[in-house]
Order: sequence, then structure tokens, then C-alpha cells
Amino acid sequence: MRCNTMIHTRTSSPFFLIQPIRGVNKHLKDADVSAKTLSIANLIKMTSPNSSDKTMKLVSLVTLTVQNAAVALSMRYSRTRNGDMFIASTAVLMAEVVKLIASLYLSIRSEASLPAGIMSVYVHVWKNKVDTLKVSLPAFIYLIQNNLLYVSASNLDAATYQVTYQLKILTTAMFAVLMLGRSLHKLQWVALVLLCIGVALVQLAATTVAVVGSVEQNKLLGVGAAIGACFCSGFAGIYFEKILKGSDVSIWMRNVQLSLASMPLGLLTCLATDWTEIKNKGFFFGYDAYVWYLVVLNATGGLLVAMVVKYADNILKNFATSLAIVLSMLVSIMFLGFSINFQYIVGTVFVIGSIFLYSYQPPKKPTVATIPPDDTGFNSGLKHLKRN
Repeated sequence: MRCNTMIHTRTSSPFFLIQPIRGVNKHLKDADVSAKTLSIANLIKMTSPNSSDKTMKLVSLVTLTVQNAAVALSMRYSRTRNGDMFIASTAVLMAEVVKLIASLYLSIRSEASLPAGIMSVYVHVWKNKVDTLKVSLPAFIYLIQNNLLYVSASNLDAATYQVTYQLKILTTAMFAVLMLGRSLHKLQWVALVLLCIGVALVQLAATTVAVVGSVEQNKLLGVGAAIGACFCSGFAGIYFEKILKGSDVSIWMRNVQLSLASMPLGLLTCLATDWTEIKNKGFFFGYDAYVWYLVVLNATGGLLVAMVVKYADNILKNFATSLAIVLSMLVSIMFLGFSINFQYIVGTVFVIGSIFLYSYQPPKKPTVATIPPDDTGFNSGLKHLKRN
């Protein structure tokens, strides 16, 4: 009788099968959720930047913005002040020399001792020649970019040149997607387009229309050269970012390698463009304390760019430099007698709006979690009950 009763109970109450299996599944599910929660927490911990990196990112971006604005204002003043005019190509070369000295000092300082620092420089620069050549590639690309910009400026009016060259913001984002696998949502692309338009408007507000004499200009060649320069700028910037973030070599050592490649190119530029003036007047003609201040300021900018690329990225660097253009124009309007106009206001609104739009993260759609089939017999038990 007891046996019949048990059989009757089993066949008449499907919960007899479900309850024990539910208990097993509950423990397994709880354990699985706990394991998944722990793994997600570890993933967030590993992938999220620590507080020091966030601080360096913010500090480097803000400092680069201020530095770029200071360079624009200081260079503008250097062209209007009294005294002999220095040779610009020599100042660019000296900025690379100062950047090299500063990078060497910081690189050696980061090691345990002076001999260890010198040995580290020797190993990274001389023994790892292939690595040094890889870092030298952006320097050669920037040389091509500068020549393309010269061709573009010679064949375009200032307004067209300024507008076309802002496409470097989009080419930088494009290479970030292609080379770094970075993903940008639609609003971020819209923000980048707004940034291009905004910077172009701000620079057009300060552009005076120059009367071109008998010089023949090829606008198609000028636009093509400007677009080529934009691609060079985007590729070189993202390539350098990939090198910085793809190895354990410090940013100071990378700057040493980059400066060693840039200095010969800077010297060749001096000799090719200003050799006669340097020969007649001297390399340091027109140098005073203010010019040396400009040299150090430009060298600081090179170090800051490396820090921004290391702790942030090239796209955010473009936002920082664009905001610097707006700030320098604002200071010029307030203190240097520049008049504000509608273009500047609209451009400023576009630049600031693009910053907020780029940083906006749209809410993610909730996803319904699916429980994979278990191997405890629960699913097969339910199928057996349905057949009965």
C-alpha cells in the first residue's frame, strides 16, 4: 500500500519532481550569479582607470588648453612688438632641443640612479634601433604635412585654408576607429562635425581677406594639399598614440626618440628655407628673453601633447586645442582690441556644445538575461511531465 501510495503521489503531483530540482537549481543559480557578479566586478576594476590616471587626464587636458591659448597670444604679440624679428625656423628647432633636454632629464630621473638612467636611454634609443625608427615615423609624416600645408596656403585664400584644415578633426577620429578599434556613437560623430564647423567659424572671425596680386593660385591643388595634410595629421597622431599606449616605455623616453628624429628634420628646414638669412644675420638673431620664453612654451606644448595622448586620446586633444582657439580669441577681444562678431559667437557656441555632446553617453537599452540550459535534469523533467 505504501508503495502504491508513493507511486500515486509521484504521478498525481508534478511538484514532487519540481521542488527538489528547484532547490538544486536555486543553489546553482545563486552560485552562478555570485560568480558572474564577482567576475564583472573584477572586470570593472581592471578596465576602469584609477584615480591617478583620471587626474593626469584632466590636468593634462586643461594645461594643454591653457598652453595652446598662451602660444597663440604670445606668437601674435611677438609679431607686433618692437625689436628685431627672430627667424621662426630656428625657434622651432630650439624648441625641439629644449624638449629633448627636458625629456632626457625626466627619463633619467625616473630611474633608480644616474647610471641606470643613462643605460636605459642607451638601450631604448641605440640598441633598440627598430623601435626608435618606429617612433621616428610620425616626425617624417609631420614633415610631409608641413610641406603640404605650405602648398595649400600658397594656393588658397586664408578663409578656405582655415576651413579645409579643420577636417583633421574628422580624419583623427577616422584613424582612431580604424587603427585603435575605438567605437564612436552617432552623437559623438555629430559632435565632431560641430567642432569642425565651430573652429572654422571662430578662425574665420579673425581672418582678414588678403588681396592676391599677380600670383597664380590653383585652388584644386590647394584643397587637395590641405586634405592630404589632414590625413597626415590624423594618421601621425593616432600612430603615436598607439605606440605610447602599446608598450611599457615611458612617455619621456618616447619624447627623447621623437626629438632625436625631429631635430635633423628641423635643421634641414632651417637650411632649406632660411639659410641666407641665417648666414647673414646669425642663427640666434633677434633672440632675447621673450623669444626664449616662446621656445620653452612651445617645448612644453610638445611634452603636454604626449601626456594628453598617453592619458587621454587624440580626439580629446583636438577638443582641447579647439577650445584654446576660442579662449585666445576671447582674450584678444577683451584686451587686444579685436571686435567680436556674429561668426565668433556662433562658432564658440558650436565648440562648447560639441564638447558636451561628445561627452554625453546615451542610456543603454536594458537587456533581458537568458538562462542557459542546465545539466541538472530540470528541463528534461519538465518535458517528461508535459508528455504525461
